[in-house]
Amino acid sequence: MHPDKAPSLRRFHRKLASVLPWRYILARILQMIPTLLGISIISFIIIQIAPGDFTTSYRLNPQFSEQTLKDMSERFGLDKPLFVQYFKWLWNALRLDFGESTKYAGMKVFSLISTRVMRTLRLSLLAMFFTWLISIPLGIYCAMRQYTLSDKVFSVLAFIGMSLPTFFVAFLLLMLAATVPWLPPGGLTSIPSVYENLSFWGKFLDYLWHMTIPAAVMILSGVAGLMRIMRGNVLEVKRAQYVVTAKAKGLSSRKVIFKHIVRNAINPMVTIFGYELSALLSGVGLTEAVLAYPGLGLLMLDAVLAQDIYLVMGGLMMSSVLLLVGNLIADILLAIVDPRIKVG
Repeated sequence: MHPDKAPSLRRFHRKLASVLPWRYILARILQMIPTLLGISIISFIIIQIAPGDFTTSYRLNPQFSEQTLKDMSERFGLDKPLFVQYFKWLWNALRLDFGESTKYAGMKVFSLISTRVMRTLRLSLLAMFFTWLISIPLGIYCAMRQYTLSDKVFSVLAFIGMSLPTFFVAFLLLMLAATVPWLPPGGLTSIPSVYENLSFWGKFLDYLWHMTIPAAVMILSGVAGLMRIMRGNVLEVKRAQYVVTAKAKGLSSRKVIFKHIVRNAINPMVTIFGYELSALLSGVGLTEAVLAYPGLGLLMLDAVLAQDIYLVMGGLMMSSVLLLVGNLIADILLAIVDPRIKVG
């Protein structure tokens, strides 16, 4: 390392340490333990309150005898008292063993979730990237051209986007895909006979092609709300006294916009970004169900309908961890973006 760069690197480390106190981060991580414990207890009780269990649907089938149903209940521990079931599940969950699925022929919950979670994460991250890439500049553009024709057009489109439910947008795009041959009809990839004969890049492009409709649904639903929020933040900051002072000092419009207006208007968006991280796994359930995208949301929907208690608990705990981690990341990012905010 060049000797002239050493002092500047040390200053950067000191500044980073002042913004990100590691004791605060460690304390927040330790606070997640009792929070997750409380979430697991409440979730387990609520799931058990629902009448019946996974054997209820089998009781209507004459092929399943009463003894068979009793053996199934004993196998999954449903014949034990509620607190015994919970502590047995908790002990196994601490070892990353969330039990066996009652719907999917006794498959391990962790294995089921791990095969689906990456599909949902890839879809959610792709949609989230383009949503923020579009909405932030668009919100700034509309705010800086308030009440112009372009601002009014984008505002009308935003109101339409916010008023349409996500599943309705999915139905509309699904109908469009049925009439336009170059749009994917649904699913994760093409039929196996076609997909297996493709090259590596052909399979990659085929996968991206099948993500087009689900990602478009999430982007269209997300851009409208974020654009309006960013527009409102910029308009509020534009009227602040320090912005008026900066203009009076003769600073260029570009410097006023990016150094004073955008930098302060982006702070509330960082908090929203943290909450969106927590919704990466849970915010696409209906979209996946409508478009037959085999992700975690569709798996969890099937698990709830089938009263698959262990699969539901595994999905809930994963979403809870993302929620807590997302909040922590939002606090850290907010401290980095705004030096006036101190964590710890």
